[in-house]
Amino acid sequence: MKFNALFDDESGPLLVEGTGGSLTDAVAPELATFKERLARHGAVLFRNFAVRHANDYDEFVTQWSSDHLKYMYRSTPRSEVTNHVVTSTSYPASLEIPLHNENSYHRKWPRTVSFCCLEPSIEGGETPLASMREVTRRIGPELMERFEHKQVEYIRHYHEGIDLPWQSVFQTESRDEVQAYCQENAITSQWIGGNLLRTSGIAQGVANHPQSGEKTFFNQSHLFHVSSLGAEHAEALISLYGVDRLPRHARFGDGTEIPDEDLQQVREAFTKSTVAFRWQKGDVLVLDNMAYAHGRRPFKGSRKVVAALMDAHVS
Repeated sequence: MKFNALFDDESGPLLVEGTGGSLTDAVAPELATFKERLARHGAVLFRNFAVRHANDYDEFVTQWSSDHLKYMYRSTPRSEVTNHVVTSTSYPASLEIPLHNENSYHRKWPRTVSFCCLEPSIEGGETPLASMREVTRRIGPELMERFEHKQVEYIRHYHEGIDLPWQSVFQTESRDEVQAYCQENAITSQWIGGNLLRTSGIAQGVANHPQSGEKTFFNQSHLFHVSSLGAEHAEALISLYGVDRLPRHARFGDGTEIPDEDLQQVREAFTKSTVAFRWQKGDVLVLDNMAYAHGRRPFKGSRKVVAALMDAHVS
């Protein structure tokens, strides 16, 4: 195996290049060492290993961790591929998925997130990454302090025919199971008019890394806030549903609205911290979910990237 920085300026993931053999066989004997490398670099990209099918990838992530998360309280559509592997977010190819930390809108999230490219797109489809250390630095201490003190409230209304239905979000057809999940996870739930479910939950605005102790921006206010859709779409949704019943929205945990300039500052911090790479068939990326944010660029043609969520952390 060869070890190099993925980018010439030595930013971003550590690149580990194989010689075409099994990824699981290569990593398993030195698993503790590879996990130390992940902790040091925040991201590791494995390339030129024999990862041809989802089952090959499942074998690797099963070896990497015994703690695998089911994708509950979903924010985006996914489908299960194997016991530990799911599709990456099912989102129109022409649209970009903004940078984010997985499940950072929740008080429970995966410490480790992994992706595997089974089929790269013919054009586009890169996975942009952003160091949360750099994002946090660019956001600045004043706004970080507001997010830490106030936290973030996520409000969702599960209207029929728009966004995800509550059955998909909670992976059940039972209202009682939804209520039980919400109670267990400090999420308030209410049925409005008998059929419309409203949920709201307050989660962290920043988080301390459990290993390094480093404090970083860690929330999805910039994705959940209605302004993330752009002015035209935001106005249309407000006109259709009203401010109080938007499909999803974010505000500070004290109930005050997050100023537009704060959200713009967050989005610019992510943009200025972004690096991106082109997938190759069989690539496997492992991320420290608190050290790196990820997203997806628009693409053309077919693209198949699968994912695994590992190592639960509860704030």
